[in-house]
Amino acid sequence: MDMGVQGLNMGDTVAPAETLRLAELVEQLGYRSWWAAEHVVLPSPRVDPSPSEPDTNLLDPLINLSFVAAATSRLELGTGIVILPQRNPVVLAKQVASLDVLSSGRFTLGVGAGYLTQEMTAVGVPLADRGRRTDEYIDAMRALWHSPAPAYDGKYVSFSGVDAHPRPSNARIAVGGASDGALRRALVRGNAWIGVGTPEETAANLKRIRRLSAITERPESLGALEINVVATAALDASVVRQYEDLGVDQLIVFPSSVDMPLDEALAKLITLR
Repeated sequence: MDMGVQGLNMGDTVAPAETLRLAELVEQLGYRSWWAAEHVVLPSPRVDPSPSEPDTNLLDPLINLSFVAAATSRLELGTGIVILPQRNPVVLAKQVASLDVLSSGRFTLGVGAGYLTQEMTAVGVPLADRGRRTDEYIDAMRALWHSPAPAYDGKYVSFSGVDAHPRPSNARIAVGGASDGALRRALVRGNAWIGVGTPEETAANLKRIRRLSAITERPESLGALEINVVATAALDASVVRQYEDLGVDQLIVFPSSVDMPLDEALAKLITLR
């Protein structure tokens, strides 16, 4: 099982020198990937289910990952996640292709439908139709990346008579979320799934994925669904082994959640594989 890091585009790690130092360290230690989260704005004052205080430093994930790409050569890069309904899919498709080129194909676009009403309202997107928007935006971006004559006609996005280059060499999409809609989206539209939880919660979600996969047609072009999980359990070697025994392909960890200096936490966590 591989390991990745999450949460280093926020809090006390956003300064340029610290980002460069941590990117080099994460790659040197043998982590597979670096994931950057997104919230354009946060509710102020904080209310559930907001994940952070409103004054939390949080860099745009694509800009953070572009910076990290320039400082590394092997480290895979991913958004964990971009709130897709809040993005213009045509513009985002160009950004993804650009980051794919500049990282030599190391980028994965992790997407989710979002859940914070205040954030959606601030960017002018209704919360109610976010699932359908997410599906359409994925399909529209893939048309721009793969079709010889890109065109798409949906309720929320429509274009024809256009083209966009360069085309990405990778264009992998990872779908986050644990609702039935998100799990179906991962099966139908995702190269990978991003879950969040303890080993017990992960086991329950993987059981639901297996149940849904029996009644959901997955395109052969997507290949096998890669299972990525953001760990929320306190980690030691036995807990990491539980995730691995469940069939998790990549465990994503928050080093800042470990009660020790960040560099020590990074060095310790990678040894638990």
